Parts: sequence; structure tokens; C-alpha cells
Amino acid sequence: MSNRAPIATGEWYHCYTRGVDKRIVFETRSDYERFLAYLYIGNGTNLLRLSNIQDKRLVSVLTNTRLQRGEPLVDIGAYTLMPNHAHFILRQTHDQGIATFMQRVFTGYTQYFNNKHERTGALFSGTYKSKHILDDRYLKQVTAYVLLNPVELFEPAWKEGVGNLNHIEKQVRTYPYSSLVDFYGSQRPESSITTNTLHAYYDQRPSLTDMLADAQAFYREHEPKA
Repeated sequence: MSNRAPIATGEWYHCYTRGVDKRIVFETRSDYERFLAYLYIGNGTNLLRLSNIQDKRLVSVLTNTRLQRGEPLVDIGAYTLMPNHAHFILRQTHDQGIATFMQRVFTGYTQYFNNKHERTGALFSGTYKSKHILDDRYLKQVTAYVLLNPVELFEPAWKEGVGNLNHIEKQVRTYPYSSLVDFYGSQRPESSITTNTLHAYYDQRPSLTDMLADAQAFYREHEPKA
């Protein structure tokens, strides 16, 4: 990470990574849930190891009141896991917090995945990428981009205006591996992974219908034409 621009504590960043050679890195439900467990236990000043936790099921990890994570390293504003990549909106609360958090999560998950599939070597393509979110307007655009990323799985051409937005809304609400429903106030166990700090940047959170329509209009205007 020697060429990475310094990450400032208290600033928001869009962080993302992709599987090496664009390979699938989440093959099963248990893969996704194991990664989410790492997101939770890796976010603390106390170093915890999932291997030391007897019940590794996601809900059990998220509701285990005996885990002493310490203070959060980062605010996780939003996330989405896709079959071959992942997106996060992060704000570190301790110096080197994002780097420490990401290293814990991806090292732990890679070890899990490699052990499961009897493979060796890198699973993700280099170190994670990060983009500084410079203002509130960009923060809202990136939040929509991250939370709506799963739409591409069931309506690949939606950015060009293809598809019924009511149907898309119903589909994306059921996607379990993003924090979309948490952003809108869900009380599921996974809500403990994120914080509600993004809410302060909205006078009123947009409805999902409006978020989809605004994002689709933005993409039609700004996406390069084939």
C-alpha cells in the first residue's frame, strides 16, 4: 500500500476490491455469511479471531454479547457483496483504521476460502482500492451506487433504462448481502455491522423508489455510450 494516498481519519472513502482475475469469491450462502462475520469481528481495537469463537454462524456471531471488540476502527456506512467483488463506504475513527480493518477482513476470509477449496495464493486482486469522498453530494451518489449494485445481477441493463423500477425495487429489497435494508431502518441482526452515521447527511432519506429513479437518470446522462 506504499502508493496509496494517505487516508484521513474522520473522512469518508469508497473502498472496493475484486477477485483475482475477476474470479468468483462468494460461491455459497455460507461464504457470504462468513465474510459478513469478519466484517463484524474485525471492526474493533481488540483483535478477535473467528477461529476462537465456538459458534461461527453469522447470527450467533452478531448476537454474541460476550465478544469484546473494543472501540470501532471504522464507521461502516454501507456495503454490498457481489459474487466477484465488494464495495464499502468507510470512515476510520482511529488512525490506520481502514487499513487495519481491511487487512483483517480479507486475510481472514482468504484463509477460510483457501482452506475450504484446498487452494493457495491470493484470492483478491491486489490490495483494496479507495476513493476519497470529497463532499456531501458525492457521498449520496456513492451511497446509491453501492446499495444499488446488486440490481445488475437481475437486470443487467437497468442503467440504460431497461426494466420495470417497481419490479427492480422488490428484487433489490430481498438481496441479503448488502446494507440496503439497514439503511432504511431494518432491525435484522446484520444491522449491527453498519452504523447510522450516513443518515445525518440527509434532510430526509430518499425513498428507494426515488433512489432508483434518480440513479437510473444519472446513469443515462453520464454513462458512456457503446
